[in-house]
This record gives sequence, structure tokens and C-alpha cells, in this order.
Amino acid sequence: MKGRQILLDHMNDRQAAALVEDGKLQDLFLETDLPAPGTVYRAVADRPVKGQGGMFLKTPDGPAFLRQVKGLAPGQTLLVQVSGFAEAGKAIPVTSKILFKSRYVIVTPDAPGLNISRSIKDDDRRDALLQIIRERLDPFEYGMILRSSCADADDEDILDDAQNMLGLASAVMADQDGEPELLVEADTPHTLGWREWTAPADVVTEAGCFETHGVLDMIEDLRYPAVRIDGGHYYVEPTRAFVTVDVNTGKDTSPAAGIKANIAMVRDLPRQLRLRGLGGQIVIDPAPMPKKDRKTVESALKAALRKDSVETNFVGWTAMGLIELQRARVRVPF
Repeated sequence: MKGRQILLDHMNDRQAAALVEDGKLQDLFLETDLPAPGTVYRAVADRPVKGQGGMFLKTPDGPAFLRQVKGLAPGQTLLVQVSGFAEAGKAIPVTSKILFKSRYVIVTPDAPGLNISRSIKDDDRRDALLQIIRERLDPFEYGMILRSSCADADDEDILDDAQNMLGLASAVMADQDGEPELLVEADTPHTLGWREWTAPADVVTEAGCFETHGVLDMIEDLRYPAVRIDGGHYYVEPTRAFVTVDVNTGKDTSPAAGIKANIAMVRDLPRQLRLRGLGGQIVIDPAPMPKKDRKTVESALKAALRKDSVETNFVGWTAMGLIELQRARVRVPF
């Protein structure tokens, strides 16, 4: 199956969206009952957590936890946005820095100014985008980021999107007083697919398209820890404390086997973590290789992480030669 496809279907009567490129599953959004990233609440401060610099908040969907709460007193109302999926038994993670994100723009109430994605390299296009926004929408009270999808988009579509997001931001940011309330629901999987997968693709919406296009089989593979790569295989296994990644070279015993397998793993790992919905602490046990090759593997890993849509920080190497990552929990664990 060659080319790029976006498939919109349902699994267990819930929305699901899949991105497939040349027959390989690249991304997956699944609907759940959990409060999803992007949800906006009017919340009420409940009680501080001494020693952690945070505070529990009351929301319509249960307790939330907010870090960096200097000056926030119990009983005070504030607007917050869900920043990730809560671990079992824990409060909903939220942030007070709210973003209104759509296909072409991100409105940033706490960060004024008009900015353009660095991915748009054409100076003429950048200048044209700035001119369009300033001539048609100025003045507006909030900051705005023009996303990379604006590079080839129709100007009127960009303007419509920007106006809608500015209107939503104005309405929500003015609604800060009252009891805990859900103000903005997170985008559904189908809307997320439209918002995030902006490159040209064939869009398939027929009921049952996951089965007819082999997506269900690709999803079934995610239930198993083993992942085949060029030069060996690796295992991705979540534990209660962190996610472990173990790399093996298989039958290849040549001197270059270790670095070959490790590079293949780091190039594929962001995709596997994204599809499996895994975040938090990631610990990688690479295949054996000379210490001098660590820099090569590290560079390949950082390059792969920069291309990933989920924020992941390279923490470093341990004394035992393990690699540590810290990844945002913005997907549903599969």
C-alpha cells in the first residue's frame, strides 16, 4: 500500500483516526472517557501540596494537580487546561498556560505577539502571512502562532481559522468566575486528524475502513512488546515505574551489529512510543557497542525526537550505559 492515507473510523463505537504511510502505521488517535489534553476547565483551588510547589484543584471531572502555583490561594477560581493523561489513581495534570490550537493557528493568551513556524522557510511566504493577518485581523489582544500548515494553505482558510480561534479564546478567557465547569472539550480523534495531519493524503471515511485497509492488524501488533528492525529487534515494555526498551542484535555477531541495531531502534522508537501511547520515564538498554559510538547513537536519537509530535527530553546516559528519556503523557496508553 503506497502513499499517504488518513483513515477515520470507529473502534468499539468510539472515534478512531489512523495515519498510514506506505503501508506502515505512523500515528493513531483513540477516543476515551478520560479528560484529554486540550480540555479547558474553570477550576477552584483546593489545597496546596507542601514540598512539591503545587496545588490540587476542583474540576467537574475530579481533582486536578497544578504545578508552580505561587500566589494562588485555596478557594480562588482560575482557568486551566489538561496537559496530559492522568496515571491510574492520580489527579488530572493541568497547566494555567492555555493554548487554543487549530489546523493553521495557535492562539496564546499568555504570550503576546505574532509568530510564524520556523518550518516555513520561504521569506516571501512569511512576509505575506504577516501582512494578511495584520491587515485583516489587527488589532487582536492575544498572541498567535501561524503553524507550518500555513505554508501552502489558502489565505481565506487561514483567516477563518484564526478568527474562530480568537473568538473562542476571547469567550473562554472572559469566563473566569463561577463554580468548577467544563468550558472547552478536547478535540475528538477525527478532528485531531484534520488538525495535525496536514500534509496531502487520501482521506478514507467509510465505516469499517480500519479492517479493509489492514489498520486493525497494525493495531493488534502494538499489543506485543517485540518490534522488528533492520539488524535485530527490540522490546518496548511498560512497568509501573517507567517504560523499558531492550535492544537485541539477533544472530548478527559482527563488530558493527550493535551500533547498526541501536541506530535502527532510535529512528523507530518515537513512532512506537507514539502509537502505544507511552510516556513518562523511558529507559533504553542499547545493544552492546563501543563507548565511542555513543555520540552517533545519541545524535540519531535526538534527530528522531525533534521530528516527533510528542515532546520528549533526552536526559542522558547512566553509569551503566543506559539511555534515559522523559516523555510527555499526551496519548492514551494502548
